[in-house]
Amino acid sequence: MHSTAPAAPGPGLARWWVYQRERFPLLAHGPLIACFSFCAISYSAQLRGTAAPSLAGWAVAFVICLCSFLHLRIADEFKDAEEDARWRPYRPVPRGLVTLRELGWIWAATAALQLVLAACFAPGWHLAGLLLLTWTYLALMTREFFCREWLKARPLTYLWSHMFIMPLVDLFATACDWVPAGTGLPVGLGWFLVVSYCNGLSLEFGRKIRAPQDEERGVETYTVLWGRPRATLAWLGTLVFTAGAACAAAARIDALAPVAAILGLALLAAAFIARAFLRAPSTASAKRIETFSGLWTLTLYLSLGALPLLLR
Repeated sequence: MHSTAPAAPGPGLARWWVYQRERFPLLAHGPLIACFSFCAISYSAQLRGTAAPSLAGWAVAFVICLCSFLHLRIADEFKDAEEDARWRPYRPVPRGLVTLRELGWIWAATAALQLVLAACFAPGWHLAGLLLLTWTYLALMTREFFCREWLKARPLTYLWSHMFIMPLVDLFATACDWVPAGTGLPVGLGWFLVVSYCNGLSLEFGRKIRAPQDEERGVETYTVLWGRPRATLAWLGTLVFTAGAACAAAARIDALAPVAAILGLALLAAAFIARAFLRAPSTASAKRIETFSGLWTLTLYLSLGALPLLLR
């Protein structure tokens, strides 16, 4: 069972430090999002035939993407408030560490920051328009597309419909390269967006695979919904699909061989991790799946965004 002994709320900024540590750890998410945003603009630049991406574009993409993923966390706090109060009272909102109203103000302030950065970096409506598109989809997700009960009864539909937010965020990140360049959407970028979508699925499966003793009442993990074998195979399957899309994306920038070799080795490691979990499901073996999902994401994006630059 999940620990029910959270840190005590502190005064002022201390409680926000506790909140980020529990719900949006910057030391974990920051490097991953920095990698994500760099590789997005780097891949776009390579499609356009540019030697290296703009550092200013990377900085803007990083800050705006960081805020976007924070918004995803805040959206979860709002849409899951009732379930958290009932089943997960140890979380920051139901235990009173922070309030939904305060989180709403955080969202508004960071959204304003995003809009100002987008408008200043690339005057005109293109970059700001893509940001508004991301906000619109996130708002629909927060409202569960106005069919909450129907979606809750169909976990797979819930998953694939919500995951479109990932390529939308990725599209915005790539736009920090091609919008200022004035070239329009680079040919071949679609494969990179498919990679982003499939990788989002693998991350979601990876974080919701648990050992039997770690399952929580009221938490619908995939090991509860589908059983250990099917949930683990679903995770492996999304890794394979992601690798296939990544190879197609790599071929567009003449980096197929090294990307295929790296991801092939990573898939072999994933198979051993999955086998160990199925043979002996424990807290440690389930955690390895979640940890590997994060490492896979780093490897994937660095292979597509940074490795080709180094090889050239």
